[in-house]
Amino acid sequence: MSAIEGPADGPDLRAHGLRLAYDDRIVVDDLDLAVPTGRITAIVGANACGKSTLLRALARLLTPKAGAVHLDGHAVHTIPTRALAQRLGILPQTPVAPEGLTVVDLVGRGRAPHQTWWRQWSSGDEDAVHEALRATAMSDLAHRAVDELSGGQRQRAWIAMAVAQGTPVMLLDEPTTYLDLAHQIDVLDLITDLNRHQGRTVVMVLHDLNQACRYADHIVAMKSGRIVAEGTPSEVITAKVVENVFGLRCVVGEDPVSRTPMVIPMGRHHDGEAPEPETEKAGVAGA
Repeated sequence: MSAIEGPADGPDLRAHGLRLAYDDRIVVDDLDLAVPTGRITAIVGANACGKSTLLRALARLLTPKAGAVHLDGHAVHTIPTRALAQRLGILPQTPVAPEGLTVVDLVGRGRAPHQTWWRQWSSGDEDAVHEALRATAMSDLAHRAVDELSGGQRQRAWIAMAVAQGTPVMLLDEPTTYLDLAHQIDVLDLITDLNRHQGRTVVMVLHDLNQACRYADHIVAMKSGRIVAEGTPSEVITAKVVENVFGLRCVVGEDPVSRTPMVIPMGRHHDGEAPEPETEKAGVAGA
């Protein structure tokens, strides 16, 4: 086993005692996280709670003030850049492609970590690009310019690049931002396919709690730079946690399609109109 090869059962990504800051402003403090291998993890929380900052630290884009991120037992800051890029990829919130760059050229850039001066473009790289285009339903758009695509198509193109990179860990920062509802579901379905069919470990920041419940196996809820709850959607997304994390009163029911928790916000104009929980009704009836 080489210095960066992971265990046979998949990549092990962990954070220990993280303190993250921009200049002197601490955003995340004393945070521990173990990312479930081969699962989809969604990080949720209010704006400015540290979600994207945590993701940047996991990707080694931000150096911790204290603590460390480890991949397969090695601190990510000690892993050579090319070697890390072969194991871990990140898709930021608003990636920008050079003007006129075609989809196939963008996806081909995902193979850059696998290139060296003695190993140039190969048939294996070509196959990886075509497979990434196929997996993301972008083959027919391969020779279109990225800046000519719709928002949903452009997002799929960037995900195709991450697929071609071939990393066992994918970090996605708000992959559904600016997309209409149909394209949001399309992108989340695609991410689920990559997880189920290719075994990718996925960590993504999401704003929509109901989508997080539907698509994630593991949810991490953050508030003020700390993790306040983590576990399965049913364990984490409760009315109490939602009110604590978002300051929002709500009713949590069951999604009739996925059977996962479904958050129904109350708001000022409907406060007090929520039905009694079934357990309370049963208690009154039996009194």
